[in-house]
Amino acid sequence: PIFSSTLEDQDAASSSSLPKPVPASASTTTTTTEPVPKMFIKKEREAIAKKKDFYRGAGVFKKVKAEVALDMRDQFDSEMMNLMKEDPNYMMEKDGVEFYLAKDHGFCWGVERSINLAYSAVETFPDAKIHITNELIHNPMVNERLHKKNVNFIEKDGDNAKDFTQINEGDVVMLPAFGATLDEMKELDQKNVKVVDTTCPWVAKVWNTVHTHQVRGLTSVIHGKYAHEETMATKSMCETYICVTNVEEVEYVSDFMLHATEGDGRAEEFMAKFAKAASAHFDPHVHLQKIGLANQTTMYKKETRAIGQLLQKTMMKKFGPDLLNDHYYEFDTICDATQVRQDAVDELCNMHDDATKPDLDFILVVGGFDSSNTAHLLEIPQMRGVTSFHINTADCIQADNTIRHRAINGEIVEAQFPFLKDGMVWDIDDDGVRTKKCLRVGVTSGASTPDKEVQDALGRIMMLNKIRGENE
Repeated sequence: PIFSSTLEDQDAASSSSLPKPVPASASTTTTTTEPVPKMFIKKEREAIAKKKDFYRGAGVFKKVKAEVALDMRDQFDSEMMNLMKEDPNYMMEKDGVEFYLAKDHGFCWGVERSINLAYSAVETFPDAKIHITNELIHNPMVNERLHKKNVNFIEKDGDNAKDFTQINEGDVVMLPAFGATLDEMKELDQKNVKVVDTTCPWVAKVWNTVHTHQVRGLTSVIHGKYAHEETMATKSMCETYICVTNVEEVEYVSDFMLHATEGDGRAEEFMAKFAKAASAHFDPHVHLQKIGLANQTTMYKKETRAIGQLLQKTMMKKFGPDLLNDHYYEFDTICDATQVRQDAVDELCNMHDDATKPDLDFILVVGGFDSSNTAHLLEIPQMRGVTSFHINTADCIQADNTIRHRAINGEIVEAQFPFLKDGMVWDIDDDGVRTKKCLRVGVTSGASTPDKEVQDALGRIMMLNKIRGENE
């Protein structure tokens, strides 16, 4: 159940050692193609975080812990969702609709922790001007609640630059769950403000991983969207990096590594393609000789693994199997919460292929339209040919029998609800007897989505289904 584990315990778990490296081979030979750079980035970050006005971890707000937990439960909990979780099949039939809930869905503990810290800061500093450098998480309900608590959201320009001129000495500034760039942390430190760091510990583990890349003299290859808040923060913790969004881009990088030569003009083409996705000093002839893989924590895990396998094969072709570990190292930075939610959606899709289980009419994915982890939950049923819709709020399910949803390409579109296209659907048994077919809906939600938001959406589906039945 939500809010069950203590946030202190979760923080303690997050402070464990780095993720264990996944060696590319058994070779232990070491060579150095570049001098190992000086390690200042992590030290700067740690020095800022150790200051007395830098708050992180639930233990710093113990006085308001119980009050904040109750506030979160009242706002986000759902009786209907709790009943489904109690069912051994995670299933509920109500008002002519069968709902099948993904066994892992909704709030992850990192999001829960971030909200708890943000709400606690508001309660702890009631007279202070409170800012946040970005959306706390990618969920409209949660961010709207912070607006109502008079938290000022720092404005950004078209290049994602933030206007910190409105922040004054003594103010409180919250860093979102995605983290903040090192430059932002340094600027806030100079302003003498109180900083409440709600960064997800899984994101911080990725920062530790790219630090390890630097120690080993590796370029960080980050599987992520270069303009995403989390990846922007991760880039700032690297000395040399390149961001790749998908397998196709990695195939391009791999082809360059295997076939490009000095003076053939391909380096210019390469940098034009990755101008916004690579460090300013990046030289593809130099900085692709030794690489380490990390990822934005919300990316599709199977794609990250496919990228890792492709890079390993590329390095084996270029340098030979015996020298693979000299040139490639991989750490598993896929977030556990992201992984289990993707697995649970995959399990829902299996119902479609299992003749012993009822077919789903569609899968409903609930989460912010700008939420990366939610977008990847949509990709899974789409790739498997299962009708699915990604909505961000219950209002997307409209009274005129249409649904406004985010398509796989990111476009927001409107469609007629599938169960209303052709009128009532009937089941016919072996004796030819017709019975009304129960609408069957698979349900999942992103890691930033409260159960209450999902319940509101399911309520609208039940209402439309009931009206359909009455009309027919």
